[in-house]
Amino acid sequence: MITTEKMTTSKWTVDPAHSEIQFKVKHLMITTVTGYFTRYSLEVETEGEDFTKASHIRFTADIDSVNTNNAQRDTHLKSPDFFDAATHAQLTFTGRKFEKSGDDYQLHGDLTIRDVTRPVTVRVDYAGTVVDPYGQTKAGFTIDGKISRKAFGLTWDAVTEAGSVVVSDEIRLHAEVQLVKGA
Repeated sequence: MITTEKMTTSKWTVDPAHSEIQFKVKHLMITTVTGYFTRYSLEVETEGEDFTKASHIRFTADIDSVNTNNAQRDTHLKSPDFFDAATHAQLTFTGRKFEKSGDDYQLHGDLTIRDVTRPVTVRVDYAGTVVDPYGQTKAGFTIDGKISRKAFGLTWDAVTEAGSVVVSDEIRLHAEVQLVKGA
C-alpha cells in the first residue's frame, strides 16, 4: 500500500530582538561606515523545517529607519541623492531559491531599491534550528553579500580635491537573522 504523506507548511517570522540588518560602505576609500535598518520584516514559508523547500521568502526594510549613528548622514541617505525615502519608503527582497552550496547555502532573489529590481545572490550560513527555553522553535542564519549601489539608482558621487571617491559603489550586506516558527 502506498501512502501519500503531505508535508505541513511552516510559517516563520523574524525575531527583531535577536536579529540585525546592516550594510557597510567605504568612505573616502580609507574607512568603512556601517549602517543599519531598525524597522524591517521577514516572512518565510517552508515545508516542515526544510528551508531549501521555502515557497515564500520576503524581506522589507523601512528606508526611514536607516541609522549610521550620524543624523546628518542619515538625513542625506534618506534624501533623493540616495534612497529617496519620501518617494520610495521601503526596499524589498523576494527570495526565489535557497540552496545548499558546499558547507554553506546560497539565497537567490530579487532586490528592489528605488523601484529598481535586480537579481542578487547572497551567501548564507545556516546555524541550525533549536527550541528555546519558552518552547519556541527558532532558526539562525548569517547572511553576507555585495551589491552595486549605482545599479539601483543610488548614483550620488563626489570626489575629493585629491581625486578620491567619497562613497564606494560596492555595498557589503551583512545580517544576523533569527526566525521564529509560527503556530
